[in-house]
This record gives sequence, C-alpha cells and structure tokens, in this order.
Amino acid sequence: MDRRKFLNTTALLGGTAVALPRAGFAQTAPAVITRDAMRPSMAHGIQSGDPTASSAIIWTRSDRPARLWLDWSTTSSFANATRVRGPYLMEDTDFTGRMDLTGLPAGQEIFYRVVLQDLHNERVLSEAMPGHLRLPAAAGSKSVRNVRFAWSGDTAGQGWGINEAWGGMKIYEAIRKVSPDFFLHSGDTIYADGPISAEVKLPDGTMWNNVVTEEVSKVAETLNEFRGRYRYNLMDANVRRMAADVPQIWQWDDHEVANNWSDSKDLSADKRYAEKNIPLLVARATKSFLEYAPLRRTADVESERVYRHLPQGPLLDMFVVDMRSYRGANSDNLQSAETSESAFMGRPQIAWLLDGLKRSKSTWKVIAADMPIGLQVGDGKNPDGSARWEASANGEDGAPKGREIEIARLLREIKRAGIQNVVWLTADVHYTAAHYFDPNKAKFSDFSPFWEFVSGPLNAGSFGPNKTDGTFGMQVVYQKAPQEQNTAPTAGLQFFGQVDIDAKSKAMTVTLKDLTGASLYSKTLVPHKA
Repeated sequence: MDRRKFLNTTALLGGTAVALPRAGFAQTAPAVITRDAMRPSMAHGIQSGDPTASSAIIWTRSDRPARLWLDWSTTSSFANATRVRGPYLMEDTDFTGRMDLTGLPAGQEIFYRVVLQDLHNERVLSEAMPGHLRLPAAAGSKSVRNVRFAWSGDTAGQGWGINEAWGGMKIYEAIRKVSPDFFLHSGDTIYADGPISAEVKLPDGTMWNNVVTEEVSKVAETLNEFRGRYRYNLMDANVRRMAADVPQIWQWDDHEVANNWSDSKDLSADKRYAEKNIPLLVARATKSFLEYAPLRRTADVESERVYRHLPQGPLLDMFVVDMRSYRGANSDNLQSAETSESAFMGRPQIAWLLDGLKRSKSTWKVIAADMPIGLQVGDGKNPDGSARWEASANGEDGAPKGREIEIARLLREIKRAGIQNVVWLTADVHYTAAHYFDPNKAKFSDFSPFWEFVSGPLNAGSFGPNKTDGTFGMQVVYQKAPQEQNTAPTAGLQFFGQVDIDAKSKAMTVTLKDLTGASLYSKTLVPHKA
C-alpha cells in the first residue's frame, strides 16, 4: 500500500470487542477493545522525531490517564509487526508521552500505529492512529539512497493563527507533499508572546478569521498557557498530517518563551504580563517545550539540553545548535574579549560542535542554527541609548566583537581542522535568502568560505529584509521579502527550504520554495574532498 494511502486510512478496529492484530510482543499487551465504552482519544495526533539509522521518537497526547502502546512494521500491512509497551501519559506531562523506538532496521520505511489503553479500565483502548517514517542509512553503509529534507521556522506568529476558511496552516501540507526524509523546525515553534484574536482586518478590507482558544488569546504566563500554544498548533489538520507522515527535528529560539528573551529581558513595563519573572517563565516554557517536542532527551546531567547530533548516514550529519539557552544578556554586543557576557552558544557547546564536526565521516555537515550569522537583528535600545542586539551581528563591519568573537573562533577552528562541506541552515527573520560568506570580502578572513540558507515563516507575519554585517564577508546572493512588514500569510510570502543530496555524485542542491511549493532559487554545491 502506498504510504499516503496508508496514512489516509483510519486504521480503526471494528466490532464490539475486537482482538488487536497479531504482533511480535516486546511486552505483554492488552488483547481486547470495547467499542461501546468511552475510549481515550488522540485529538492532537502523533509525531515522530529525531530519526537515526536504528531509532526514532514517537510522541502522542491523550485526553485522560492512559498507557501508550505501539505496533511497528516495515510494511503497511503490518505483517510480522512488533508490539512495544510505552509510557504512562499522566497529568504531570499534560497527558503527553513519548517512546524512543529502538532496534529499527537502518534505511527502511517504518509503519507504526499508536493505541492508548485507558487506565480507568484496561480493557478500553483508543482507536489506532497510523504513522510513517523513513530511516537514514547506517554510517558506513554501502547501500545509500538520495537524501531529501526540508526546513523552515516561525509558526503562528504575529496573531496569524489557524484560518480554516483559508485552508489552515497549509504550508505544512506543501512540505509534506515533497516527501522529505525529515523536517527541520528551526525554532519559534510557538509564539507564546503573541496573542491570537478571532479576527484580523487585512489591507484589502477583508477579514482573516482565526480559530481561538482561551490559552492563545493572551500572552503565555502559566504552564497551561504555554502548553496551550502547542495544543493549538496541533489543532491544525495540516500540521497533524505532516507530523504523522514525516519525522521532525525541533530546536527552539525566543518566542517559545518571550520575544528576544535573555538575562537582560525586562517585562516591568509590559502591561500584558502579570508575571514579570523571566526565570519562572523560562522554566514553564522549557517544561512545555520538552513535553510537546518530539525530540530525544539527554541524560539527567543536562536533561533540558536542546543541542544534539543526529547522524543521517554517510551523506549527512545534522548538528542542531542552541543559540538561546547559554547566551549572555543582550547588549551592545561590542565586548573586546570572549567572556560570559559575550557568550552566544557558550564554550561547552562550541567545544561539542567542533568535536562532532572533526569526528564526522559524512560528506555534508549541516549546522542547524536558530539565528542567522551575518544579519542584523536588533533588540531595541540600551538605557544609554545605544543599539542592543539579539543575534551575533552588531552592526559594525570591523573586526569581531561581542558574540562575533565566538563565531570567529568557531569558523577559524573549522578551517584549521580541515573540515569540509559545512552548510548553515536557519530561519528567524521571516523571509528567505541565500548567503555566501567570502573570506576575501571579510574583515575577519581566517575561515573557509561557506553558505548559509534562510527560510520561513510558517503561517506567521512576513518581515525583512534585514541589514547585513560585513565582519564575515556575507554576500546576499538571493532574497525574497515583503514590501510591508508583518505581511499576512495571504500574500503568499511564506517559505521553506528543500535540500537534496544525490547518492551518486554526493552534490547537495538547496532549493528555496514558497507557500505553494514553487521553486524560487536553487543552488547546487559540489563536495570538497578533505
């Protein structure tokens, strides 16, 4: 059966009392479902994430206390399926839960279905919900296929929510239709600081009509309000359909908490917030993000760590970085030395990234960043009237200062280690662009040239283009942005990127695409040999 037909079926278990399909049992499982009882439901769908050659995260949310059960197979008929017992889904996680499905066959398509067991009556099971994912080849594999993935960021921002009359968040369906091996969400997975109202008047006088819930009608302050933002996005049919069909790799940025949050964030004058305590808001936001993101969590040594390495076979290594959690306070970004005040990713993360890049045997090394390197992203003014900066660029084209010092050290060490074929992907700025970093045109030139590609938003306001910073010789090769800031999704200026790596030539082709999936710009990169 074609995987799309498989996912479009309901995979319901019929009859009054029906035995579950035969499966190879990893654990003892319940055997009967009672249809005339009120059953658990998964209104927010299922997700898979953080795929590797032999594993993937499977996520869902129940409407009540329940246990997660899962069958998986390499065929849509579920012949010789394996059944695995998952975790309890309880109130302390907003009834969300995940399992790390391990021991999977490398490079295979995996069909799975999730069932919930009601903890009030263990004979009562939910309807089965089907999902699909495609695993990468194992490292060193001689049998390698083409790789395709997509990326974008910035979901439901600036008050642009689910407009069902317009088709909902339909860019997610455009992404699903290109059949990527995985989707990289480059941050701003929610807009906790952006209230969504029922109506927004468009420039032509018509109305944009949002689905609205209590939790999204104001800025998120309580744990339930942060959780409600994720529940809201999963109300969209396009989001749920893609999540069931395509594994995701999530990272975060600022809007999961509040706009441009750092240690210098001050909400004292923001009347929308009754809770002014940034560390408390960060704690609630972090808990909700980790509950809803389909990511593989690290050990208790740093259980909330977001940066991670996800090998994708001989052609690709994914390095997901975190430019938010370890930064110093947003400032004028003009420090003359690398200190805790100028930190962006921080020394431990930079050391981890360099070590991973040096160890990588894959042809391409993609650094998935939540912010661009050379674009000026401001954060208002400091008390003395000087510009305060949100990203690494500081508006000065000279030698590296502030957060640029950390970036300069990273780029220099990549060059000195002879690491080839590093590409940066990001979102954040709500338009799409291709940037080439040329040491021959840079104030700091001790690095190898590289490309950075930008894409977004996903059903949010369109902005840009941003001013550039010349410290690292960034050249704007292509960009598409609105003429008016915060342009509505109806203008079509919603973007995602598609990456294709050819198994034979090992060339990487990056294509920037719009809301409809139409190609706007394409660049083919030929790999350099070490």
